[in-house]
Amino acid sequence: MGIRTNILLRVYLAFGLILLFAGAVLFQLCRVQLSQGEKWKAMARNLSTRYRNIEAARGNIFSNDGSLLATSVPEYEVRMDMLAVSDDKLFDEKVDSLAQKLSAFFGDKSAREYSRMFRDARKDSSRYQLVRRRVTYNELKEMRTFPIFKMGKNKGGLIAVQQNKRILPFRALAARTIGYKNENVKNPVGLEGAYADYINGESGKRLESRMAGGVWMPVNDDDEVAPKDGADIISTIDVNMQDLVQNALQKQLIYTKADHGTAILMEVATGEVRAVANYTRMPDGSFKEKFNYAIAGNQDPGSTFKLASYMALIEDHKVDTSTMVNTGEYPIPGHTIKDSHGSIGRVSVKKAFEKSSNAAVAYLVNTSYRDNQAKFTDHLYDWHLNEKMNLQIPGEARPVVKNPSNRSWNKNMTLPQMAYGYEMQLTPLKMLTFYNAVANDGKLITPVFVKEIRRLGNTVERFQTRVVNDKICSDVTLKKMREMLEGVVLEGSGREYVYNPLYKIAGKTGTAQVADANKGYKAKKQYQASFCGYFPADRPKYSLIVVINDPKNGYYAASVAGPAFREIADKVYAGDMELNQSPIRYVGNTTLPKYKQGNVKALKKVYEKLSLKPLYASANLNSVDTSNGIGFEDNKYKTGTVPNVTGMGLSDALFALGNAGYKVSVKGSGSVINQSVTGGSTIPKGSKILIELQ
Repeated sequence: MGIRTNILLRVYLAFGLILLFAGAVLFQLCRVQLSQGEKWKAMARNLSTRYRNIEAARGNIFSNDGSLLATSVPEYEVRMDMLAVSDDKLFDEKVDSLAQKLSAFFGDKSAREYSRMFRDARKDSSRYQLVRRRVTYNELKEMRTFPIFKMGKNKGGLIAVQQNKRILPFRALAARTIGYKNENVKNPVGLEGAYADYINGESGKRLESRMAGGVWMPVNDDDEVAPKDGADIISTIDVNMQDLVQNALQKQLIYTKADHGTAILMEVATGEVRAVANYTRMPDGSFKEKFNYAIAGNQDPGSTFKLASYMALIEDHKVDTSTMVNTGEYPIPGHTIKDSHGSIGRVSVKKAFEKSSNAAVAYLVNTSYRDNQAKFTDHLYDWHLNEKMNLQIPGEARPVVKNPSNRSWNKNMTLPQMAYGYEMQLTPLKMLTFYNAVANDGKLITPVFVKEIRRLGNTVERFQTRVVNDKICSDVTLKKMREMLEGVVLEGSGREYVYNPLYKIAGKTGTAQVADANKGYKAKKQYQASFCGYFPADRPKYSLIVVINDPKNGYYAASVAGPAFREIADKVYAGDMELNQSPIRYVGNTTLPKYKQGNVKALKKVYEKLSLKPLYASANLNSVDTSNGIGFEDNKYKTGTVPNVTGMGLSDALFALGNAGYKVSVKGSGSVINQSVTGGSTIPKGSKILIELQ
């Protein structure tokens, strides 16, 4: 055999072996794919694993006084590995007892239904059988004592998957301002939405394996990557002020049979919003917070805008408070501007403002700026009334303030109608901010809803108000405007419903006809009644606006919005110890009541302002002589234990239990006589405690 033949033979042999091996591989691939495909797919499903994101506990939202406005509490989904109990005899002996316990505990199914569910699941070899969703920590703790479950996860099969549930301890209090997190809502809502990046925290990871039936089961008890809890938000909201603002607004909405309304209380110097309420009438006649009218309710402000008109006139020396002007009617092309209450004759500018004459302000603005209409609107732009305030809460509506360059500007009609609050769109908070500047010595600042962001008790970021305009007008003009605002309450349209002889209030009424978006003002007469101002007028601390829309029982601002403004102002003034520093004198040897500690910060401020001495009871005595002070019983408790609130009033009891992290249900009124969980007990945060008052 030649060398060439030998080489070819070897090549052919090698090539043949390669073809044979390739054929074998192809045959095996077809065999695995076609004849054994389902077998291997089922095995892959059973052996596959994945990492699931574990949602972090969201940060808390606190009020200005430290009360808990929103928090997350643990909630569990309870499942059972039906093959964990390896002994069939033991399972059969105990499963009926377990079913009876679950039936008696939850009351949702009969013992027979539970027993049948467990037996069927065991026949199907279920490794992740659902027992119950939305189980609280206390309920889970009790379930761990039930037959089979008390054997533990590995032998008894109990599997608890923790989830986080968001709750509002004060329920509807400031609910719209707090907001909510909803993945289906495109735009963020309230503080929950605006500060989601801080509150949400960082998700963890848990390794899970696919079980029979396609369900996923955690591989380990602990997470592979632990979630990082979210940061806490310290808001400017005051719980007590929020409560009284909501109650006063809702009461007036019910009385006037209105469609919706809003009220905002703000601190003058800091711009911190202490309370904001928004209510909408529901089909059943109740009121709920469905829309944030305070920051998104753009409408014609009406006569509250006259403050800006007169400020421009006086600042430009067009008029003075003593200038005489006619009231009643003022004709313009195509329309006659009339005073709703009729003519009061020829009066001073101050009197025209106090009585809210539309004809007077329209005449003054139109004749003063007719030849240079932009000069009037330039003032409004200098005061930034045309700009958004870049609030910390999303949803702010963009103001609409025209100028002569706008296509919709009518040189005969727009200017005189702007003078008394028409031909523009402003939100209630925008209007309040302008009034707040008058109270704040001319400094225009932006409202603040959040003071701090904290993580683990440490400040991450601190927020302060932004100064928009250091001085909106001269001190001379400012003084005159403040006198005119005080005159509205002392002698003008606000006297009957807003005036209080105990302290000074400054403000302005505003009644505006609301236009239909498509049909204008003539389709159906709807009105917006508002009162905006500040108090006490001689040393302003709070600014306040109340706006009520579409009232059916009257529509004039003084009688519709005025009573709610007066009620809020009276209660805030009465509750602010800094504004009430008159010393209290007691007759004779008056024995003062013993006070049990609740809101320590508020209590100490009361003692300090009233110059009262706190008298602590001795450890060996049951009582203390309170002839020279107020008995003070310290209510110390360890972190993680339930405070003893027996003897406290409702406000202090809610404060103590809420800040300790517990949910509270209330029965009765007066002071606490009993609490469902004894003080000093150790129960998990988020647990519910019933307190009885008498």
